[in-house]
Formats: sequence, structure tokens, C-alpha cells
Amino acid sequence: MTYFIIDTGNSRSFPASHPLLEGKSNDGEVVILIGEKAGEALPEIRNAEGKAAILIELGTECLGVHTGESRAREGSNILGFARFRLGDSDPSNLVELVRQPNTPESAINAAKAVLEGAGLKVAVCLDFAGRIIDRLVRPYYNATLRRLDEGLATADDMDLTLKLGLGYPEGPIALLERTGLAHHFDVTQALFEAYGESPYAPARRARVAKARAQKKGG
Repeated sequence: MTYFIIDTGNSRSFPASHPLLEGKSNDGEVVILIGEKAGEALPEIRNAEGKAAILIELGTECLGVHTGESRAREGSNILGFARFRLGDSDPSNLVELVRQPNTPESAINAAKAVLEGAGLKVAVCLDFAGRIIDRLVRPYYNATLRRLDEGLATADDMDLTLKLGLGYPEGPIALLERTGLAHHFDVTQALFEAYGESPYAPARRARVAKARAQKKGG
């Protein structure tokens, strides 16, 4: 299935060369909007209703921000997507494909065909603020940072315990420090604002990292 890409710059899902980017055409049945202003490019698509699928790269926002919602009956050929990426690390091979209640199966299948054809793994989910993995793992990261502040154990000992006890390849504190505590703040703050649930409230060390990053940048 042919597809073309509108790149608005600074894509988190595709920050570097990838088979999906290399396989694009000048036109196609599927349109993929990537970059930090992907949603704003939606009006640029000609004959949007006639496309098999239109994919908008999402941050932490809902797809409905770009498409609108109505009585939980919303759904069209427009889907959202995000390739999971933790902070500054390389994106993973997983793409979360966001649908709405009445998204046609034909649009979902077209989107999956393009993404899987580029070697990506696709998980289909409903439209919520934040992505699946972030909603599952961010409270765990916050809890670990809070236990460090409370003096439960040293960072090295907590990382080692979780690596040996749960088989993780890298401890959570080392992982967050490597990929960026300031980015962890950004994601958890967005989730906390969306849901108001305390497990999403950014841990103190993430707030400090964000404040320090802003000070350096300012």
C-alpha cells in the first residue's frame, strides 16, 4: 500500500532514518503526519475523506483534540499513533495506534499494513490522554524516585534489586537518569493534569531536573 508523509519537524517517533521514511511515495492511499505540529498539518491534505487512512503522530494528547468528538460516536479514517520512546533514548519498535469508537476497520487495517510493512509492531488502543506504556510505567518510576528520597536504599542498591529480582536489564533510576529526568517530568505532568491521580504527580527529583534544564536553557 502506497503512502506519503508530511513532516512538520522534530518527530519523536522518527528522529532518524527509518524504513518507513525511506518507503514513502509522492502520493498514496495513506497519509502520515509526523513531527511536533503534525495535527496542524491535517487541513493540508487534499481529498482527505478519500484516503484509506490518515495517521497523526501524537504526544500525550488525545486524538480527539485534532478530530473533535461527539457523543462517543466519533470515528473516521483519521487515527493517531506514537512510537514508544523513553526520554532521549532511541524509539522502540512498538507503535501504539489510536482509534476512536467508530473508526472503520478498513482504516485500522490500512494503517497497520503500512506500519507493519516497515517492520514495526502495532498495538491498537482507544483514545486516552497518554500512551499505554506511559500510563503503566510512569507511576512505577515515580514511586522509585520517592523511595530514593525516603532513604529506602541507595540508588545503586534499588537498581540492583530490581534487576536481579525482576530480571530488568537496567534499573529504573539509572534508566531515568540516562534518558532524561526532565522528560519524565514532562510526561508525568501531562498525565497528572489529564487525570488528577497522585501516582502521576511528578516526583521531586523530576521537578528539580526540569527546573535545572529550564535554568540552563534560559
